[in-house]
Amino acid sequence: MGLRARSTVFRGATKITLDAKGRLAFPARYRDRLAARCEGRLVCTVDPDHCLLIYPLPDWEEIERKLMRLPSLNRKSRRLQRLMVGYASELDLDSHGRILIPRELREFASLDRQAILFGQGSKFELWDEARWNETRASWLADDTDDGIALPADLEQLSF
Repeated sequence: MGLRARSTVFRGATKITLDAKGRLAFPARYRDRLAARCEGRLVCTVDPDHCLLIYPLPDWEEIERKLMRLPSLNRKSRRLQRLMVGYASELDLDSHGRILIPRELREFASLDRQAILFGQGSKFELWDEARWNETRASWLADDTDDGIALPADLEQLSF
């Protein structure tokens, strides 16, 4: 299990270009891991931060089960289900290591040509490069206390 867990960790930032059809080529360093983890079968969905989330299919299926177990009478739960499950699209890596991002998802994330793909453990985030730069700058400049406390175990983390 240790070997398998190590082989499915995705990390790092990569600038990528979407072609005219909306395809992106996964960096070569991820392709073997994606083939081993999910045979190149992925799910792409939206994130409330206006980026896209890309999961290996088995990891998405686990997230989807958790989302669908949320209380359906809770308005925030329903919104999250509608967004994440409603926009979820199954994608397959082609023989060149590319996926086609559906137009609706590209529009949601304002993806044009220049994008950034972030490995985030068991998933990827895909951001329009300009939006990411603006968001990152905003986060880095924001030194106000927004009232959101770090979880206790994160308060003990040192870098």
